[in-house]
Amino acid sequence: MTKRILIVEDNADIRMLIRMTLEFEFYEIHEAANAQEGLDAVHRLQPELILLDIMMPGEMDGLDLCRMVKNDPSLGSPQVVLLTARAQSKDIEEGMNAGADAYLVKPFSTRQLIATVDNLGLQSNEIT
Repeated sequence: MTKRILIVEDNADIRMLIRMTLEFEFYEIHEAANAQEGLDAVHRLQPELILLDIMMPGEMDGLDLCRMVKNDPSLGSPQVVLLTARAQSKDIEEGMNAGADAYLVKPFSTRQLIATVDNLGLQSNEIT
């Protein structure tokens, strides 16, 4: 069964890079450009993994969305990887306290992205 991943990122170039990287790993990829779109997509798609930017325009940021997803049992238990340029230990701690399963600091390599997804146990079951 193909695993479903939701990318919530306001930067279209970063969304495209993530999509291109993970499509080669046989994941079903969906995108949202802000936290509200992301919340709507989480309810509609129920992804196994959410790749979530922290700093986005709008009333809700990535940390808010992470908390909402992690506190809503009706969504299953999607794993959340926070994507951000904020790399200080207090930022990482804040992200993990919001419920994140992993934290990737931008800029990250495609190898780091794949390794993070794999380390969460989300390898696709597709046969190549």
